[in-house]
Amino acid sequence: MIPFNRQVLMGNELEYIQDAYSQGKVSGDGKYTKLCSEFMERTFSAKKVLLTPSCTHALELAALLIDIQPGDEVIMPSYTFVSTANAFVLRGARPVFCDIRPDTLNIDEEKIEALITERTKAIVPVHYGGVACDMDRIIEIAKAHDLYVIEDAAQAVNARYKGRYLGTIGHFGCYSFHETKNYSMGEGGAIVINDERFIERAEIIREKGTNRSKFFRGEIDKYSWVDIGSSYLPSDISAAVLWAQLEKLDEIQEKRLSIWNAYYAALKPYEEAKTIRLPIVPDYAEHNAHLFYVLFTDEQTRDKAMEDLKKQGIHAVFHYIPLHSAPMGQRYGYSEGDLPVTEDLSGRLLRLPMYAGMRDDELQFTVSRVGDLLKNPSDNPNKSLTRDHHRGRISKGLRD
Repeated sequence: MIPFNRQVLMGNELEYIQDAYSQGKVSGDGKYTKLCSEFMERTFSAKKVLLTPSCTHALELAALLIDIQPGDEVIMPSYTFVSTANAFVLRGARPVFCDIRPDTLNIDEEKIEALITERTKAIVPVHYGGVACDMDRIIEIAKAHDLYVIEDAAQAVNARYKGRYLGTIGHFGCYSFHETKNYSMGEGGAIVINDERFIERAEIIREKGTNRSKFFRGEIDKYSWVDIGSSYLPSDISAAVLWAQLEKLDEIQEKRLSIWNAYYAALKPYEEAKTIRLPIVPDYAEHNAHLFYVLFTDEQTRDKAMEDLKKQGIHAVFHYIPLHSAPMGQRYGYSEGDLPVTEDLSGRLLRLPMYAGMRDDELQFTVSRVGDLLKNPSDNPNKSLTRDHHRGRISKGLRD
């Protein structure tokens, strides 16, 4: 079986885990946690980066920092992972789902303003597949209505919008270092704090509501309980794994871009024949090759392709069930038909295997089998796809 994802060790992970033990401190904010945070601050020009046990925790921390209260509303796409909504629902907020753009599958920035009410507190753009949302327009809307912007950049580490790294543009950015992401510590994440007003309180909430961070820096002679908080520190063992990955930041990205470009070049003729549609990346975005997907003509064709590939030993998968159509979404009053673009595209999307350690023979076998399926479609031969060119063009990413 060619897996959808395979954890890739870049060489120094086990050495750094051993070193973390030798330091005598494997709990949070040890040597490797600091190395990772400082590296991202320096590389991404971020004001403050704090590692967390997951991107979910980073989103929850952001919700606490903007003081989400019961009855608040938070605008986000429905086509995202459940954590995007849960972080705010846990504080009593109502998720307000916005439809997505047909080209990038990101939140449709032109549909946001109509959803704003007096209860709206924040906008949470999700950079799907490491392709940037239109952040200029989103920031413009947020400023006009005095709203916070929290970038869900779980899939977007080391991707850019007009030269700026994703996660560093809104008030906060939230990264994931789950094993399925480009850079992994198994389970892990980070919050990027771009508004200096929140840095001190973020450290306190992250340390169970104490000013312990100040104590360890020698700024106070004892620490105590000063605010609400929870435990948002990952183990330094996990951070040691991440540090080995971040050391290879560009190497990992280049490997993934090579695979992404190979998929694109091989499948382009089928798009030209209007059998499938490939990813679209706007001019303003430099993506990180987080995933490669194909849009089929309809859900039935997609499902059959997924089943046929599995039979041939290729693990291709669909992505999110839109949150508004899930049982929890229905509890907030949503129903099928509310977000037509989201519903249409989510049912036709198939993700192909993608990981930095993917061998050339695995890639070629996958491309060959997908090509065979597209040459011999078993469903309606008259169906075809047309591309939405009006808002973007094909791009092959950073340093291509």
